[in-house]
Amino acid sequence: MVDYDLLVPYGWTEAVANEYAALIDDGCVPARVIRMDRSECDVATPEGWARAKCPRSDAEPSGLCTGDWVSLDAQRNVRALLPRRSAIVRSTASRRSEGQVLAANVDTVLVCTAADGDVDLGRIERMLALAWESNAQPVVVLTKADAAEDIPIESVQAVAPGATVLAVSASSGYGIDVLTAVLDGTVALIGPSGAGKSTLANALLGAEVFATNAVRAVDKKGRHTTVHRELRPLPNGGTLIDTPGLRGIGLWDAAEGIEKTFSDIETFAADCRFADCSHEGEPGCAVREAIETGALTQRRFDSYRKLAKENAWMEARADKRLQAERDRAWRGIRKQQRQMYRERGSRR
Repeated sequence: MVDYDLLVPYGWTEAVANEYAALIDDGCVPARVIRMDRSECDVATPEGWARAKCPRSDAEPSGLCTGDWVSLDAQRNVRALLPRRSAIVRSTASRRSEGQVLAANVDTVLVCTAADGDVDLGRIERMLALAWESNAQPVVVLTKADAAEDIPIESVQAVAPGATVLAVSASSGYGIDVLTAVLDGTVALIGPSGAGKSTLANALLGAEVFATNAVRAVDKKGRHTTVHRELRPLPNGGTLIDTPGLRGIGLWDAAEGIEKTFSDIETFAADCRFADCSHEGEPGCAVREAIETGALTQRRFDSYRKLAKENAWMEARADKRLQAERDRAWRGIRKQQRQMYRERGSRR
């Protein structure tokens, strides 16, 4: 009989068991991906950590990623990717219109920004759209609070409706207890290099698990310290996934995430006189009125328009790619049919 106790620290719960039990083939056991390494991965199994053979990670949204639950056979081959409850997905930097999964089966996303530098509200909004779209609960964390002269809590709260905003210092311990109290399930950290994600991860884990590096004093920019996405159990329950710093945060099919990030603008827009109001000067535009009265900043509205436009462009690009792939497939089928007809004619 399989003993699942060793999987509990990695997120195996009764709810997870009920969801996946019927999907696991005979002779296989559930396992959780701890870290990907090309065609192999580290996994947590009912017998402990193991090395498994698997498909290439990050190739597409259906590829494996840290946090995934999989079915593992006796030879430690990944036989199946079990359905994801959530996934943080961004667009790839390649020319192909594809999504890259940053972490899977996440319950809480910590959107990390260093408080001792330039707190970029636009970047926070972009990361929040990514987090909301993942189906997880975002928490904005202003790190390095001990080194900040002024922590813009209220400014960040204004651009993060529905999300908790906290200031912490991993080095001094300030705010860590409050942050720990709001964590739930599997926690993923996202943010740019230099945001102090690995230092924060170590503070939450209570040990120096992940390597850290100081930012450059000249421009406050960080260097990539974390190069893999890695999952570890938290001491008080739950799991944590540290991710490499994000240079680019392209949106991927994030319409719902944008709506939640800018729920205040969506609320204003609902009061516009015209349902198809473009907010460019139509009479009775509640959004323009909110900007004029100061209830909404022009910067935030511009950010909303920018992300919505980018997401629409990416969706159109993805549709064109899929259509091109379908066209190529049909051309191949027609070519095979013509060849078949020629061969039939030559035999007569």
